[in-house]
Amino acid sequence: MIKYRPLIVSIGISLLFAACSPGANPAAGTPTPIPLVKADTAIIAEGRLEPVHYAEIAFSTSGMVREVLVEAGEAVQKGEPLIHLGDETDTNYAAAQLELVSAQQALNELMGSSGTDLAQLVIDLKDAQEAHKKAEIYLAYLRNSDKIPQTEARVILIQTWSGYQYGYKTKSFKGPAPQDWITEAENDLALKKAKLDELQRAYDRMKGGVDSDQLALMEAKLNAANAEVASFSILAPFDGVVADLQTKEGGSINAGESAVTVADFSNWIVRTTDVTELDVVKLEEGQPVTVTLDALPDVKLTGQILHIGQTYSENQGDIVYEVTILLDDTHPAMRWGMTAAVKFESQD
Repeated sequence: MIKYRPLIVSIGISLLFAACSPGANPAAGTPTPIPLVKADTAIIAEGRLEPVHYAEIAFSTSGMVREVLVEAGEAVQKGEPLIHLGDETDTNYAAAQLELVSAQQALNELMGSSGTDLAQLVIDLKDAQEAHKKAEIYLAYLRNSDKIPQTEARVILIQTWSGYQYGYKTKSFKGPAPQDWITEAENDLALKKAKLDELQRAYDRMKGGVDSDQLALMEAKLNAANAEVASFSILAPFDGVVADLQTKEGGSINAGESAVTVADFSNWIVRTTDVTELDVVKLEEGQPVTVTLDALPDVKLTGQILHIGQTYSENQGDIVYEVTILLDDTHPAMRWGMTAAVKFESQD
């Protein structure tokens, strides 16, 4: 290599002089412009595919599984029963059924007796109104009249054959009422007013045919009893598919233990796992997104940012934020949990 270096330098110098020679063609020496290449500023992230709507459902009570009415993969409709817990041999279930019957019976009795109770209440209210009116008149009489009939008894000594003895002499007169009479009348009026108010409130509650306070109480008890019985069954919370079934007939299950998962696979989302703090500030809700699934590399899916998480987590030493993407597209081969490559398109 060293012995050829002078030749290479000589050739280079010759070319340089040729380019600078006055006789050379100027056009031939014009350099060709190099096209500008715009850097790809799109953010790439990894995520997991999920149905947009799903629910893991558990019983709020423990017991034996009496009946499983669905299978995994089966389509269900909102309100459709899926699993029943307990039977008549289950003391908790039997107690809940008894409470429901008792609550319904109490409500029925209240509704059936309302007519008789209202009639008696009208009579009692009328009597209380009359008693209150008389007490008002009597108090006004004591306060305003100067000729209130009264008697006064005095103790006197009476001489008898055996000596002096005490006796009583009664004097009748008219004059202003003593203060203790007025105080007693005021107290009596206050008691009659309280009784009248109590009956008036009861009438106001029952004038529609039934005591509204009692009705509300009975209805609350009935609703609680219904809820207790309902806790022994699982119903589909929405239209969807039984994605996972974690129990079987005859098996036992604990309160809070997941029994079935229902999912709506008509729409999908992707949740990212590695969008760093440096990238998340460049994203906005509504921003367009392109998604490719590892299992379906030839399928391009579009979507947009639905939500950007406000809390963080750590991923291999990086601070990362969860970004949720709502997909516009679906594919029959899509499955829950598939790995997705997410490309956030630039807003520029």
